[in-house]
Order: sequence, then C-alpha cells, then structure tokens
Amino acid sequence: MPLSVAVAGASGYAGGELLRLLASHPEFTVSTVTAHQNAGQPLAAVQPHLRSLAGMTLAETTPQALAGADVVFLALPHGASGAITAELPDDVVVVDAGADHRLTDPADWAAFYGGEYAGAWDYGLPELLIDGGAAKQRQTLVGSTRIAAPGCNASAVTLALAPGIAAGVILPEDLVAVLAVGTSGAGKSLKPHLLASEIAGSASAYQVGGIHRHVPEISQNLTAAGGVGVTLSFTPVLVPMSRGILATATGRLAPGVSAHDVRDAWESAYAGEPFVQLLPDGEFPRSGDTTGANTALIGLTVDEKANRVVAICAIDNLVKGTAGAAIQSANIALGFDETLGLTADGVAP
Repeated sequence: MPLSVAVAGASGYAGGELLRLLASHPEFTVSTVTAHQNAGQPLAAVQPHLRSLAGMTLAETTPQALAGADVVFLALPHGASGAITAELPDDVVVVDAGADHRLTDPADWAAFYGGEYAGAWDYGLPELLIDGGAAKQRQTLVGSTRIAAPGCNASAVTLALAPGIAAGVILPEDLVAVLAVGTSGAGKSLKPHLLASEIAGSASAYQVGGIHRHVPEISQNLTAAGGVGVTLSFTPVLVPMSRGILATATGRLAPGVSAHDVRDAWESAYAGEPFVQLLPDGEFPRSGDTTGANTALIGLTVDEKANRVVAICAIDNLVKGTAGAAIQSANIALGFDETLGLTADGVAP
C-alpha cells in the first residue's frame, strides 16, 4: 500500500516541483498539501500545471495538518521548519528542503542565517563522498527519519569538486566557483529585480564576497570529503533562465598529479551512480541538458598553464538541486530503489 505524503509550502516553486515528481511515484500518494498565504485556495489556482492533483485544496501549514502523513516534505523559508518539525512524531519521515537542518555548526547558522538553531539532520546528498572518500552519504540515510535536503548551489559545487578533494588531486585551499543560476532559485515571491523587464537580456552577480548562505554548506561538504582548511571564493550570477545552474569550479592541482590522475578521481567517485555522470574528455554540459531531470552532468579538464583543475557541473536547481534530491534521499531512507519517481532524462528543447 502506498505511503501517504504531505507537502508543506506546496504553493512555491520547490513545493510544486516536489508535487510534480511525487505525483508519479509508485510508492507515495500525496494526501496533504499546505501553504501559508494561499491556505484555503485550490492547489490548481497556484500550481495549474499539476493536473493530476488539481482537486486538492491547500490547508494551513501546521504540525497538526502534517502529522497524519507517513512522509512529510517541507519546502518552507529558512527559519520556518524548526518549530514545525519539533512537533512531528518521531516515526514520521521528514525531509526538509529548506536550510534549517543542513549546517552542523551553530556558529555558521548564526553567522549566515541568524535566529534559533534547529540542529543538524542527516544530509540528503547521497553521492557526497564522506570520511575522506572512504564512504558516501547515502549510507547515513538508510533508515533515517530526519533528512536535510541540500542547497541547490551547494549541490552543484560539491559534486563538481568533492572527488578531487577526496583523492587529493586538488588542494582544498583557493577553490573558486562561479555559477550561472536561474531565477527560480530565488523563490516565487514577487521581487522587482526578478521581473521579466529587469532580468531579460541581463546577468547580475549577487551575494558576492563570501556572504552567500551556501558557502558554509559547501565548506562543510568538502571537509567531509577530506579537505583540511577549505577556502572557497563563491560567486553566483543570476541569468535570464527560469531553471538551472551551471557551476564552473576550479582548484589548484596538487604537486605531482597528472591529468590522468584527475580524470581517474572523478571516474572512480561516480562510477555506477544513476544520477551523476562524468562526460567524455573534452565535453562540457549545458544547463538545459538537465532540465526536468535529477541528473548532474560534469565536464572536466586540466588548465595546465594555470595549474588548475576545472570542473563544470550542470543541474536543474529545482530537481537535483532541491525536490529530486529530497525524494531520492527519502527513497533510500525507506528502503526503496533510490531512482523511484525520478528520471535521468531531461526535457528538450
């Protein structure tokens, strides 16, 4: 019998993407959808593309509305999940697509988010190399009832760089990442700088200079992969596309390391992974190649003159960057095939 699922924050982009994927999941049945300002409205009024769920109505987001489900997905603004999850039964599998439970260091939470620290949960990036590359994060997700889905930018940069850190072929200091990011990553609420007349035909950097909230999350991940003294220059750039991330991440080549060693590190790290694929030598991904898919595509090369490894990672920020990672992690926690309800195939054109 399928498990009942509740989605909080179902009126937003992340919540809508969770529902789109869950609607075709063979082991889940969406039973509850909740929102804040849109509570009481038909789901179809705010997510008109979700035709199979058009008959549902948005309830108010409260612990009582969510508690009856077997699995709860939260797609709420940062700082909003902690109070709700504290009142949910321990045996309910809860996956938070927000930031509240990602960071293991309370000082990082205070510095980059502020407010009450809700504690760290099992981190929902199954392919992340941990214990210096000796294991992967999916092992910690088996049987978990509290999972923190990763940030979208953090996923792209982590997947791009972690194999090199774990294998010791790039140095953990002086890492650089510049990302082209689609506007849906900023959420669905009205913001003047996201109006079509403002974003069309233009690109703009934001949260520059080490202040972006995904910086400590990336550093945390790369430290888990084996990096000591990780330093990262991180610059996201908003570009006129609705979905997608193209992350160009570079690191200094370790002494005595060859281009063959570099490629072998990434090939070994992602061999057999259903959703992370290393492209052939000389090929690099486009962000659009991952649209609608739970796939991360990585292109890799060595810039010999600069003595740096260049890894380019493309993901759909709403799928592998958010909802897809959440569902993949829930699948693992519940003992299902982790690919259920997800696809590696993108949409084109």
